[in-house]
Amino acid sequence: MELINQHTKAIMEGCKERARGAGLRFEDETLEYIVTNRDLLELTPKLMIPTLYDYWVHDVEVLKEKGRYELYPGNPYETVINTRPAISFYNDNNPDWLNVMIFYHVLAHIDFFQNNIFFRHTWDFDLTGQALSDKRLIARLRARHGRWVDYVIEFARGIDNLVGYFEELARFDPPAVTVGSRRLDYYFDVFLQEVKKVRAAEYLREVERFNSCCVHQGALGEDNFFVEVLRKYPEFETLYEKSLERRPARKGDLLQYLMEHSDFLKREENRWMLSVLQVIRNTSVYFQPQIRTKILNEGWASYWHERLFLEDDRIRGHEVDFARVHAGVTSLPKVGLNPYALGMRLFEYIEEMADKGRYSFAYQKLGDAEARRRFDSGAGKGRETLFAVRANESDFTFISRYIDQDFVDRHKLFVAGKRLNRSRMTWQYYIKSRKAADYRQMLLGDLYHPPHIRVAADKARDGGLYLEHKFEGKPLVRDYIANTLLGIEYLWGRPVHLETSEPVAAAAAGSNTAVAGAFLSAPPERDGERPQITWRRVLYTMENRELSKVPLA
Repeated sequence: MELINQHTKAIMEGCKERARGAGLRFEDETLEYIVTNRDLLELTPKLMIPTLYDYWVHDVEVLKEKGRYELYPGNPYETVINTRPAISFYNDNNPDWLNVMIFYHVLAHIDFFQNNIFFRHTWDFDLTGQALSDKRLIARLRARHGRWVDYVIEFARGIDNLVGYFEELARFDPPAVTVGSRRLDYYFDVFLQEVKKVRAAEYLREVERFNSCCVHQGALGEDNFFVEVLRKYPEFETLYEKSLERRPARKGDLLQYLMEHSDFLKREENRWMLSVLQVIRNTSVYFQPQIRTKILNEGWASYWHERLFLEDDRIRGHEVDFARVHAGVTSLPKVGLNPYALGMRLFEYIEEMADKGRYSFAYQKLGDAEARRRFDSGAGKGRETLFAVRANESDFTFISRYIDQDFVDRHKLFVAGKRLNRSRMTWQYYIKSRKAADYRQMLLGDLYHPPHIRVAADKARDGGLYLEHKFEGKPLVRDYIANTLLGIEYLWGRPVHLETSEPVAAAAAGSNTAVAGAFLSAPPERDGERPQITWRRVLYTMENRELSKVPLA
C-alpha cells in the first residue's frame, strides 16, 4: 500500500476543482492510496481502517474473503473512509480515465460525510488516530490478561448494535432553549398524558383553553389557566413540586448501563474491561450513520460521478468505456436492491420534481394523469433541493418521503412474491404489487433497524439485570439469544432476564392444535396459503450459564 503518484494526484486535484465548481463542499486535505486486492482483503474486516484493533474474527474474515476471491476474482474500483483527512483506496491497475470517474465518486462521498447531519458527531474527530491509540491499548491489555480480552471484545460486540446513536448525536445539536413555563410543560407533557392518561379530545380541549386564555388575558393568561386546573385537579401542584425534586433520568444504551452500574466491572481486578467496552462502543457509534445512509450515500456519489464525468473534457474518447462501467454499477435489477441505482435515480427524480415545482399543493391536488405529466411551474429548485436532501436525510426518510407512485411507475418497479408451483415442484417469482406503498414497505423492511431493548430497572430482582424488548413486529433471532445473554451475564456478574415476543403459528385449517414456531420472516406463499401467526411474551433467563425460558401471561 502506497500513496498515489504525482501524475494521479494531479488528476484528483483537477477533479476537486470541478466538483467544487458544481457545488460540492469538502475539506481540501485528502489521502489517496494505491492498494492490491490482497490489501483490500485484509482491510475489509477492519472496516478499511488500517489502525483498527486486532481481533481473531478479523483473521477469520480475511480467510473467508480469500476463499471467495479465488472462486470469484474481481477488482474493487475504490473505497473511502470517513476520517480526517479523508482516506481513499484505489486498485493498482485503474487507467487514468477510470480514475477520473472514481475520483468524482469518492469526492461526492466525502462531501456527504462532511455535510450530512447524521455524521455530525464525526466532523471533528480523528478516527485513525483514535483507532491507533485503541489498538495499542488493547495490545497492552492482551499482553497482561491474554484470551480474556478477546472474550470481553466478543461479549461487547454481541450488543454493540444497541448503542444509543441518536442520543449521542443529540449532544452535538441540542434543541433550542425555550422560555416556556416548566409548570406548563409538566402539565401537558407529563400530567395529562402519563398521570391522568386523558383522551386525545380532552387533551386538545385543554390546549384550546390555554390558547384562549393567552389571547384574551395576555400576561395573566397562564395564571388564570392554572386556576381552573387546580380546581379540577387539586393534586397537580403537589405532583409538580415533586417532579422538580427528581433529577431527569439519563438515557443510555446497554453498554453504557453495564459500564456505569455493573458491580462486577467495578472490581479492581476487572476495571480494565471498562476500557475495552468503551473502545467497542465508540467504534460502533462512529460507524452507525454509514449503516443508516447506504442508499442515500451511494446514490449521491453515483449521481455526481455521472454528471461530472460527462462534463470533464479530459475523458474524451472514453465515453463508451465509461458507459460500460457505469451501467454495471447503476443497473436497476428487477428483483433485489442496488443502492447505487435506486439512490441515483431517486436523486434525478427529486431534481426534476423540484425544478418543475411539483412539490406543491397545486401539483399534488391534480387527479388527471395527463395534467400531472404536463405540469411545470418553472420553479427551478432542483439543485437546491438536492443539497437539502443530502444535508438532512437518512435512508429511512429518503425512502419514506420521496418514493411515490409516479417514481414507481416511471421505473416499472414492483414487489416480487415467491410461491410454490406444486405441479412442477419449483419456486416461482411473480409480481405481487406495483403500489408505491408496498414498494416503500419492502425497502424499509430491508433497512438496518436494530431491536429496541431497554434496561427495566424497576423489574429487576436480587441484583439481576432485566432487559425489555419493545416488540416492533419482528422477533429476535433465536439462535443468537443464548450466546448474547451469556456475554451480558458475564459482564453484569449476576443473572440476566430478557422479556421479548415470539411467534406462535396456528395449525392448518381444520386442526385444533397450535404449533410454536420461530418465523424470522414470512415464509414463501404456497398457492395463496399464509400461516396465521400470533405473538406471545416470553421471558428468557441466563443464570450460571444456563438458559431457560418461560411464557408470560
